Amino acid sequence: MSFKAEYIWIDGTEPTAKLRSKTKILGDDAKGADLPIWGFDGSSTNQAKGHASDCVLQPVFVCPDPIRGGDDVLVLCEVLNTDMTPHETNTRAALAEVAGKFTDQEPIFGIEQEYTFFKGARPLGFPEGGFPAAQGGYYCGVGSDEIFGRDVVEAHLENCLKAGLGISGINAEVMPGQWEFQVGPLAPLEVSDQLWVARWLLYRTAEDFEVSATLDPKPVKGDWNGAGAHTNFSTKAMREGYDAIITACESLGEGSKPLDHVKNYGAGIDDRLTGLHETAPWNEYSYGVSNRGASVRIPWQVEKDGKGYIEDRRPNANVDPYVVTRLLVDTCCTALEKAGQV
Repeated sequence: MSFKAEYIWIDGTEPTAKLRSKTKILGDDAKGADLPIWGFDGSSTNQAKGHASDCVLQPVFVCPDPIRGGDDVLVLCEVLNTDMTPHETNTRAALAEVAGKFTDQEPIFGIEQEYTFFKGARPLGFPEGGFPAAQGGYYCGVGSDEIFGRDVVEAHLENCLKAGLGISGINAEVMPGQWEFQVGPLAPLEVSDQLWVARWLLYRTAEDFEVSATLDPKPVKGDWNGAGAHTNFSTKAMREGYDAIITACESLGEGSKPLDHVKNYGAGIDDRLTGLHETAPWNEYSYGVSNRGASVRIPWQVEKDGKGYIEDRRPNANVDPYVVTRLLVDTCCTALEKAGQV
């Protein structure tokens, strides 16, 4: 009996890539086997010119399709050129190389994905022609006067769990119509692959409720919180001792590293990282214990236990997880290796 495979990939739209997908019908012989490569028109996704438009889809992560059900699957793919080399928009390939280099340090991540629901041109919960009450009661709130979109959030969570993704929680965020889900703790490639699939499921689930979800880092200008992808990171040494925690924090502030990271942490980052609304200024690096106004936060429990993880609070909601995980692994693991803390 045939089944449906939804091939998902990341396109070449700038400054923020979009997710694309299409359905392939496969026969019984494909069940339990490596799924076949496929192709698409790269000239329609900002990934090729019309005179040489073919791009290749290489499956890298497969999970059950919770929306269609049955034997149907979701298939996350890397984009390759026709000579089977990574396409220039393929950021996963660079992460795979760096992650492989530091496998012995056992880096793991937990990413907190914030997003905002919109109904037409307005954030969900914003009245027509005006603004809701100032933020304060919406974060982790309850009640129809403070919470908007819970039905979509619950459906998305259920879909992620049915797909077998490493979702570790959800919560309402500071602005009306703003929510968060967390993926991890997982290894770099796993957390990034699963976050992309969870994003696809978010958009697809929201379709059924006739709302849209955006990863815009500053969906409403003014005195409203932006949307980030706070990235929690640790290595084996960090999970065993506090000196490695400090080494990692210091490494992120050395030389050109702050700017090297921030400029790759998502388009529009200067609109969000202003020093207000629980952010540090984009052009200043800092770290501190329990400090949500720092670039990098050391949770209080980590200081108390003398081991654990750090939270990079700078990545935007629209960051490419393949890029942010690669940068953190490369910077921190290189420093830990040099310090002999591995």
